[in-house]
Amino acid sequence: MILESIVTTVDSQGVVNIAPMGPHVDNESFSAITLKPFRSSRTYANLIQTGTAVVHVTDDVELIARAALGPVCDVGLTVPLLDRWHKLVDCCRWFAVEIESWQDDPLRPLAICNILHQGNQRPMFGFNRGKHAVIEAAILATRLEMLGRDEVRRQMSELAVWVQKTGGVSEHRAWALLESFVDG
Repeated sequence: MILESIVTTVDSQGVVNIAPMGPHVDNESFSAITLKPFRSSRTYANLIQTGTAVVHVTDDVELIARAALGPVCDVGLTVPLLDRWHKLVDCCRWFAVEIESWQDDPLRPLAICNILHQGNQRPMFGFNRGKHAVIEAAILATRLEMLGRDEVRRQMSELAVWVQKTGGVSEHRAWALLESFVDG
């Protein structure tokens, strides 16, 4: 199963990277997590340097959208965790992981991880169709070069109705950010 999440990694200089990612989890018990970073990503470089990450379950789709579009300023968003990780201040659940092994792939190697620490931060608000639409649009925005601007716009136009009908203020802000990015 793929879990849409936010992953934080830290480079060797202590700079935190916040990125959306869909790691593989074995089931809802979360006894195993496999990360699939793109080789070209900051997340991959940080994982190679430190071998650690924190996987966050969150309903903050605005953060997911912002992180999908580029670097997010970490100020106030994360706190240190046991001197090896940084976790989001606002998330529902988190899993501090360490890479056990790598499976090579030319595009997206697999980082098989051990969960060393985990916690519950706050109850999950839940999702509505607007939140789901923002997550799908954020994924589309990351595929802009593969799919092309016209195809991404077409698919986003089908999702827009759900943000309009069911989204709150955060979903509308996230949607506007995504539309602006896709429109160039």
